[in-house]
Parts: sequence; C-alpha cells; structure tokens
Amino acid sequence: MKEKLLEKAFEAMGNAYAPYSNYHVGSAFLLNDGTIVIGANIENASFGATNCAERSAVYAAYSQGYRQNDIQAVAIVTDGKILAGPCGICRQVLSELIPGDCPIYLSNKKESKDTTINELMPFQFGKKDLDEL
Repeated sequence: MKEKLLEKAFEAMGNAYAPYSNYHVGSAFLLNDGTIVIGANIENASFGATNCAERSAVYAAYSQGYRQNDIQAVAIVTDGKILAGPCGICRQVLSELIPGDCPIYLSNKKESKDTTINELMPFQFGKKDLDEL
C-alpha cells in the first residue's frame, strides 16, 4: 500500500500550482475505509496565502467528515533535489490532525524516508496545552 500511496502523491504533485517557487509538492492520505485523499501545493502572490500539499489533503479529508482516527498513512513527495519534510506550519497542523504514530512516507523519487509526526515534532503544542489554562 505504501507504493500506491506514494504513486498517488506523485500524481497529485502534477496538480501543483507553483509559479513563484517552481517547487512542486504532492500529498496523499490513506484513510481506514480505503479512500485516498490527495493534495498539492497552491501558491499565491501573497505568499502567506499559499497552502502546502499536506495541509490541502488533510483539510480536504476533514472537510469530507474524516477525523484523526480515520487516517492510516500519509505520503508527501517533492520534485526537489534533496529529500524534504513538512514545513513548520504543516508539522503543527499534522500534529493535531493525524495520529502521532501514523506512518509518513517522504520521497523525491531519488530517495525516501519513513517517519511519523511524533518523530518530526517531538515537543508538540496542542489542545492539551490550552486545556491547562
């Protein structure tokens, strides 16, 4: 299933809109019911309005009614020369919206790495911190 998920993420990367950076990213989320939700990075001249591929995909999954416990695995791929992980904003979003031990597969076709959000962001800020106010 990992290979199929990576394939879907690379297909999603083809939908990226990146006229400013020319850096294309695709993401695919495998859900427990077998659904695969994809996302691509969408840039904007107002750079703060840009949305990353993994946030596009996870927001789409949540918009369809899926939640954290429905997410089985995530693939994030780029056309970059070096292997890249999610940006800081995406790590924060994923730390709240996917299970901490959910497999995350990173790839750029030349190399790959398997990780989790707990490994990528070990000291997470989340709901638990706000509950302590």
